[in-house]
This record gives sequence, structure tokens and C-alpha cells, in this order.
Amino acid sequence: MTWSNYRFMVIDHVTELYILLIAGVFVSVGIWVGLRWSAPAVMEKTVLVPVPTSPPVLAQATNQQALDNLGISPREWEVLVELSKGLSNDEIAGQLFVSTNTVKTHLANLYTKLAVKRRTQAVEKARTLGLV
Repeated sequence: MTWSNYRFMVIDHVTELYILLIAGVFVSVGIWVGLRWSAPAVMEKTVLVPVPTSPPVLAQATNQQALDNLGISPREWEVLVELSKGLSNDEIAGQLFVSTNTVKTHLANLYTKLAVKRRTQAVEKARTLGLV
């Protein structure tokens, strides 16, 4: 008896079953196409060769002894030179190819080493010491 009820139910709802079947096909094809298009491209193996870097050559007008006494690294000195040009943190980061957070870290270290609290004070003190 229940079998006949199921058979009549299928006959009564044949349109809905066809729509469900077609929707299932479209969903399957959509998922397959989406996975194919969003799959990462296979990249060829590239070998990265490290380029040796040397510390920056300091300008002749720079007081090397003052840099050594204060413990300012070559990279911090580069940040200080860019700072003396009046550049913002983002512009300094762009010039030196580092992140903005790295520039902020170097500036914090410079403020401590120069015993100042602001950018303008750092530049002024660097000029009086002959660092820039």
C-alpha cells in the first residue's frame, strides 16, 4: 500500500522532480567551473639568488664618530636622512623599500638614541651633531 502511495506521489510531482534534477546538474557544473577558474596556476620553480648587500656609504659630511658614539645603525641613519628631507613615514618606507612599521621602529630607536621626543627635534639634533 505504501508503495502505491509513493508511486502516485512521484507521478503527481514529476515537474518538481525534473526541476530538482536540472538544478542539481547546474549546481554541480557551477561548482566544477568555479573550482577550475579559481585554482592557482602552476608556477615554475624559480631559484632566488640572494644579492649581497653592503652597508650604505655615508656622506663625507657625516660625523662618523658621532654615529658610532650614539650607536646609530646604517639603516637608522638612512631613515634619519630621509626624515631630514621632510618625508612622511609612508614616503620614507617607499624610498627605502621597507614597511611603514619598520620605519616607525627605526624612528623610535632614533628618538631614544638622540634623546628627543619629536621628528623636528631629531632632525635639529642630527644637524647640530653633523649627522645629516
